[in-house]
Amino acid sequence: MLQMIGSFITEQILGMKWLNEFVGRLLSGLGLDINSRVGSSIHFFLYDVIKIAVLLCVLIFLISYIQSYFPPEKSKKIMGRFHGIEANCIAALLGTVTPFCSCSSIPLFIGFTSAGLPLGVTFSFLISSPMVDLGSIILLTSIFGVKVAVIYVVFGLVIAVLGGTLIEKFHMENQVEEFIRKANAVDIDSPSLTQKERIVYSKDQMLETFKKVFPYVLIGVGIGAIVHNWIPEDFIEGILGSNNPFGVVLATILGIPIYADIFATIPIAEALLFKGATLGTVLAFMMGVTTLSLPSLIMLKKAIKMKLLLMFIAICTAGIIIVSYIFNTIGVLIL
Repeated sequence: MLQMIGSFITEQILGMKWLNEFVGRLLSGLGLDINSRVGSSIHFFLYDVIKIAVLLCVLIFLISYIQSYFPPEKSKKIMGRFHGIEANCIAALLGTVTPFCSCSSIPLFIGFTSAGLPLGVTFSFLISSPMVDLGSIILLTSIFGVKVAVIYVVFGLVIAVLGGTLIEKFHMENQVEEFIRKANAVDIDSPSLTQKERIVYSKDQMLETFKKVFPYVLIGVGIGAIVHNWIPEDFIEGILGSNNPFGVVLATILGIPIYADIFATIPIAEALLFKGATLGTVLAFMMGVTTLSLPSLIMLKKAIKMKLLLMFIAICTAGIIIVSYIFNTIGVLIL
């Protein structure tokens, strides 16, 4: 019974299989052959855009509502109560209920660092925030299933905790730009919001984030439709399949120049997996895009010096590659 309920939630509510069938029937009724390349591409594009748009609005609203209970001042106080690896764990977990991409996480990272929180703790937050959020759990579940989503989140949190811990061990506080280290943090208690104010805040955040994210979703789904229907399966398998031992490394590197969040990368990942790319390789691409995108690294360079930036890149890259190879090993068991 529980399995049936879980399957219904995954396939019909999160995966929206009914929407896939509805769009297919609608296009067929309009005289389009959805089994042709053009028809299949249009089918893929419309279904994924509508599905992600609906999930995006619902998720951003819900996550923004949760975020209303965790303003920066409160998050800083929560993290300040813990020390050692416990603090890194709390920072990584708090990262799951904060901004959706690395570029929007960096201002919070700067604020936490200037407020005097340990550098390793703030880096655990910085790694976790774009890589693992509540939205990623839902979206990954809708496409890859619960097992993949849970394991992805667990490994993402592990990378965040270990990455922050390693940076802390190297005592690189002098690698933070002086204007941040000497900033005088001012504690301002956030006013308590009424339920109505939280709902208004969540709605505003949903509209603002949707406007910023949706163009990237269209691009991501468009690329996914091209990969899904126009790029030969043998080509994808040759580059990102199990026969290429360096596929994970290549996927991670390919993801770095791209600026997007997990909402835009999932359609591409879905198409790559369908075409024969291995699970770990696909997730390496997603993690590379969300954690190590070039625009976010440029922004981060304004706050930290090159030595610390290179260490951050090295730790994240190594963690992504190791985790992705593990996924490739166990992928057959969890898909």
